[in-house]
Amino acid sequence: MELTTPEDLGFDGERLRRIDRFLEDTYLDTGRLKTMQLLVSRDGQPVHYYQGGTLRDDGTPMREDALFRIASMTKPVTSIAFMQLVEQCKVALEDPVARVLPEFEGLGAYAGGGGDLPFAPTRAGQPMRFVDLMTHMSGLTYGFQNRTSVDAAYRAAKLDLSRGATTSDEYIATLARIPLEFEPGTQWNYSVSTDVLGVCVERISGMRLGDYFREHIFAPLEMDDTGFDIDPAKQDRLADAYAYRPGKPARLIDKGAESRLMETAKFHSGGGGLISTLADYDRFCTMLVNRGAFNGAQIVSPKTLDLMTANHLPGGVDLTQMSQSLFSEANNAGTGFGLGFAVVTDPARTLIPASEGEFYWGGAYSTAFFVDPVERITCVFMTQLYPSSTYPIRRQLKTLIYSALTHSNA
Repeated sequence: MELTTPEDLGFDGERLRRIDRFLEDTYLDTGRLKTMQLLVSRDGQPVHYYQGGTLRDDGTPMREDALFRIASMTKPVTSIAFMQLVEQCKVALEDPVARVLPEFEGLGAYAGGGGDLPFAPTRAGQPMRFVDLMTHMSGLTYGFQNRTSVDAAYRAAKLDLSRGATTSDEYIATLARIPLEFEPGTQWNYSVSTDVLGVCVERISGMRLGDYFREHIFAPLEMDDTGFDIDPAKQDRLADAYAYRPGKPARLIDKGAESRLMETAKFHSGGGGLISTLADYDRFCTMLVNRGAFNGAQIVSPKTLDLMTANHLPGGVDLTQMSQSLFSEANNAGTGFGLGFAVVTDPARTLIPASEGEFYWGGAYSTAFFVDPVERITCVFMTQLYPSSTYPIRRQLKTLIYSALTHSNA
């Protein structure tokens, strides 16, 4: 990978190299993580790259073009796709979701029952809007939340494991039979909202989600290695995936050479189904930091991106005041939520270096990215350890990257 001299972009090269030593000492040498890649860029120019560990549990060397399960880092891609349709006035953020998904007509909030009993009649309330899907204020949930009768119904229906099990229409039909956790617009809960948004992209565009992504996002961004399915010729590039075990070595849960991802996806999960590379996702982040532009292509307009990266939580509150949800893709304090991204609203409250307006997200396998529009810094981190709450590596990486900055735009 061609790198720009750090000092030419306002970084201290030696301080950037401290990141590599930290990752090796803290994570690789201890066996906490088996594989990783990191890319830091400024003004769209790569300034620091690191890779370590192995691609496979059998010792296969790490490679620069490794493929990773990016899980919820799919969500920002789906959100950008939907906003392209908004820009064309094919749909509006304030429209009711039932306009595109009639199955959701009359879907109400939980009012009792569940488990071994049928659900009680739901409470009527305001209809779910597209903006509620994009902000995770829809009333939908995830089965892994493991708190209520509603998410128990998600687990029973295996809605969190839908890649090879269901079609888009079947997925929506199942969701329509389960009450919402709350009236849309009243609370924040990490959920399958972006999966539903992806189905809406399919129905509005008349294209499968992966095909829409390819034509309208991946091709202009030259993201040739990103998709819901893996070309068999690229199978040898897929990294192994692991799960954390307290006090024991991480457990291998999906071997790249024999991965279930080699089967064609029946459901294109807009909330978590993409496989990608570090270089591809860096191009996506470069487009974001360039206010929607990349190599002459305008993916979304600058004003659309401004709208997406504003805090849409009611009254300008942060996630500590709106969420009781189980997730680890954002720090709650000083962090709001936009249309597909967490957004830093008060850097001091986050207790880590940040810029106001910085936006980011991550994935269940501990992958992460952030975009700082003030300093024009982007970072993409790839690894494959589930769950992402295991280690504080996202906080640590941000601290190390900002500590290497010598020239600030703030």
